[in-house]
Amino acid sequence: MNDYKYLLSDINNINGIGVKTAKLFKKKNINTIFDLLWSLPRDYVDKGSIINIKDLSINKLQTISVYVKKYYFPRIKRLPNKVICEDETGKIECIFFNSFEGYIRKILPLNTRITISGKISFYKNKYQITNPTYVTSSENDYEKKFSKYSLTEGLGEKKYQNSIREVLKNLPHLNEWLSDEILKKFNNISWRDAIMELHNPNNINKKGDFLNRLIFDEIFSNFLISSNIKRNLKKIKKKNKKFNDLPQKKIQKKIQFALTIDQLKALNEINSDLQSNKKMFRLLQGDVGCGKTIVALIAIINVISSKFQVAFMAPTEILARQHYKLAQNLLDSNIRVEMLTSKTEYSERKKILKDLSENKINFLIGTHSLFQEKLNYHKLGLIVIDEQHKFGVKQRKKLSDKGGKNCDILVMSATPIPRTMIMTIFGDMDTSIIKSKPKNRIETITYSKPDTKINEVILFTQKQINNGNQVFWVCPLIEESKKVDHQSSVKRFEILKKIFKNRVGLLHGSLSKEQKNKILLDFLKKKIDVLVSTTVIEVGIDFPNANVIIIENANKFGLSQLHQLRGRVGRGIKSSYCILLYKSNLSANARKRINILKNNSDGFKISEEDMKLRGYGDLLGFKQSGLPNFRLADPIQNYDLFLLAEKEVKRIELEKKSLDSYTALLKLYDRAEILNDLI
Repeated sequence: MNDYKYLLSDINNINGIGVKTAKLFKKKNINTIFDLLWSLPRDYVDKGSIINIKDLSINKLQTISVYVKKYYFPRIKRLPNKVICEDETGKIECIFFNSFEGYIRKILPLNTRITISGKISFYKNKYQITNPTYVTSSENDYEKKFSKYSLTEGLGEKKYQNSIREVLKNLPHLNEWLSDEILKKFNNISWRDAIMELHNPNNINKKGDFLNRLIFDEIFSNFLISSNIKRNLKKIKKKNKKFNDLPQKKIQKKIQFALTIDQLKALNEINSDLQSNKKMFRLLQGDVGCGKTIVALIAIINVISSKFQVAFMAPTEILARQHYKLAQNLLDSNIRVEMLTSKTEYSERKKILKDLSENKINFLIGTHSLFQEKLNYHKLGLIVIDEQHKFGVKQRKKLSDKGGKNCDILVMSATPIPRTMIMTIFGDMDTSIIKSKPKNRIETITYSKPDTKINEVILFTQKQINNGNQVFWVCPLIEESKKVDHQSSVKRFEILKKIFKNRVGLLHGSLSKEQKNKILLDFLKKKIDVLVSTTVIEVGIDFPNANVIIIENANKFGLSQLHQLRGRVGRGIKSSYCILLYKSNLSANARKRINILKNNSDGFKISEEDMKLRGYGDLLGFKQSGLPNFRLADPIQNYDLFLLAEKEVKRIELEKKSLDSYTALLKLYDRAEILNDLI
């Protein structure tokens, strides 16, 4: 059998699985036979060889072959049932708690030879096995090694293993999808053999090639789809944007600083895409404060000068407003810029929609409202998506379709993402990276202090305020929690208000949009000097006069999040400071995180360390829709396999090979559906 369709059939098709058992499996999100195969063993157990009773070792899992000689079934319920067994060398007691007499008589019939496995104990000069883990009536049926799985209520280990065993019996011989060169890397092990080894390994201490083979398949399937999407996008012929250097030079003159080499390189890559007849799908990635927004803004003015409209989507209304004000300050008055959010009044919204369809608006900034069904652009040439990590390929494609074939896509991310994650999340996109920061940017000095020195920090805050500076004070929670000993923002605000009076403001996620905007505006206009906040200030907000950020319970944050928070200061010409407050009883891991941040300003390096410590799924704070659901692959641990998959996909691209020979792979790893939705 070489048909993969059997593997995608319903779990009901496995012999021995009835309606009741199928429901239990489906509770665990195991709906198909392949899902069952992909429910990986949580552990491997080696029961060892069959040994004599006299040679048993205490507190070890061991296996014996014995005769069942006598039962003891006490009439007092709380007492255990006991079965006396023996071999040629001695006796042993099998102790059963919470087991019925009928069940024990069935699995251990008198005067029969039985193979038993379990943890050995020694009690009152007698060997014992309590609740044996394995019982079989024949030495021939004895399995030395077995896999253990994560169970659910009502689904026992034996049933699980029998179901796996039944599938393995019928496992198809699929046509090989890997090239000979790649197969050699894994000692020519086939997919089928790899699956067999995964569930029934010959050597449980050496997962080796079979596991790497399966990890590679998972990565490879994802990269194949990204590659194919990219290839299909390149086939789309668009009207190229024609522009000159004048608008670009005007903006550069207004910002009064020279672009860095990285900024210029990124801008040239974007401009080249815009002026080509191929549709742009590009990620502009950079560390906090590296100047991505300016690069995007120059690209935007170039698109507008070529008689196209631009839509700029920000993740929050606060950030959208900030981009709106920046655009108003830098762009010529003849360019009409508007902002559209959920807060926009009906009459104003109606006018924006009408003017947009009539090409009277050049540049529209907002949140998700930019892509509502009723909104029609006259000639949309560029969509810029800011800080949208959760946007997967499907969402990006929908946005692109909104603008038609002439609409280019630019996605910006201020979270420095390690290369393996860029390949994974944004594999369908070309990438421009800005690492270097503007020459006028002063590096933020980072300190760490135990919270016992809070008074010193308050005195430092007072000094900064007296010097005309402003301070962010970040707390993890809104209100005091009994479960977690974090300092709440509300409590900290009350304490600081007693010291700094009405010069303190409070910002958190529970406030209305109007309240948030007022507080931020007060802070921007220097009506308040200390802004106590939760992490709502993490992304994108620019307050040049704020040069101090204090983060309470810094050990509770991830490294990438701390780096993002630190990036809220150091945006002006003054010396800036980040103070990390922590509980004095720090764990070794927490201390390591804080030291990494103190000694590093490179966001990419910090992100890599964060991934090592927390895993890739937590790096961007989700499980996010943009990230494929890898079951085996890990972007840090399997970095070499990611590079190998990338190399193989590039070879396939050069050969212009179709995906027909990879159908089984893509179907099994749930990538084909994505592709069908996009083409």
